[in-house]
Amino acid sequence: MAGETNLGELIRSLSAILVDGVFVFVTVQPGQAPKDIAPRMVFEEAEGTTLILLKSDAEAYSLPYEFPCRMITLNIHSSLEAVGFMALIASELAKHDMGVNPVSGFFHDHLFVPEGREDDAMIVLQNMASG
Repeated sequence: MAGETNLGELIRSLSAILVDGVFVFVTVQPGQAPKDIAPRMVFEEAEGTTLILLKSDAEAYSLPYEFPCRMITLNIHSSLEAVGFMALIASELAKHDMGVNPVSGFFHDHLFVPEGREDDAMIVLQNMASG
């Protein structure tokens, strides 16, 4: 199930889906995440466990959070070894004064862009795909 590695093909085939909900980044001590919470991502770091989850879940559990953002899924199966794909996207978004927190899953890449800038990001991605 190898993903696409050709940068030109990745950009030409790029389509993006805006995921419902506002997401946030939370950090908790290892093993301290509420048991019935369903984060989009969990990443263990030396300083703590990072969770990306819905803002409403963070608020329901009184978890301090940062970076309210929207999630955009890039609907192409990019290889985990693809060179330059995320760098090109991040650079293009930076040209529009927009930061991005990219996360790669096995099948897709996901972009977390500042809440309120999701429409701008979608336009940038559409423009990239159309050349």
